[in-house]
Amino acid sequence: RRRRRGCCCICCLWLTLFLIALVFLAAIAAGVLYVLYRPQHPTFSVSSLRLAALNLSAADLLTSRLDLSVTARNPNRKLVFVYDDVAISASSGGVTIGEGTIPGFAQGTDNTTVLKTTVSSSGRSLDPTEASDLRKRKRYPLEIELDTRAGVKIGGFKSKHLGIRASCDGIEAVVAKGNATATTTGSAKCKVKLRIKIWNWTI
Repeated sequence: RRRRRGCCCICCLWLTLFLIALVFLAAIAAGVLYVLYRPQHPTFSVSSLRLAALNLSAADLLTSRLDLSVTARNPNRKLVFVYDDVAISASSGGVTIGEGTIPGFAQGTDNTTVLKTTVSSSGRSLDPTEASDLRKRKRYPLEIELDTRAGVKIGGFKSKHLGIRASCDGIEAVVAKGNATATTTGSAKCKVKLRIKIWNWTI
């Protein structure tokens, strides 16, 4: 029995040392990659916005259309970003006024890409408080949110795709008339956060 316990202790010790060595080597590899490639996260900004329509029926049903251009920037000289489809939502005062999608794309090194899409809502039911709040406004503070998953490509290597959320605020618009562009004020830059899912939690 003592021999068995001794063997188990030795196995556990070697396993622990092996895991520590793996973590140490992974840290060294990550450090080397950082020094070689100096990775930077992508940046996003709302470059143009036209609130073409925002109407509420007597039954508090919302119909809206927002023409949007988002500028995506890859500042890296050696890393290519590969994006899945991008889900976009627009809200005003916590009320969602439209949703849209941008097809997935690959963004080359040191590249700026302008993404155009339409965010809309057709007959979305609002509660009376939300509808009343929107009716009172002539100018609409907007929050634009982009959700996607993206990976990195270095030569023939492709990383696993991780969740990314870009939140854009500081935008104010009025409903456009005719061919006029909706007035926007404030900064339209977006804050980018990495979203990692561990079991049922997203951080």
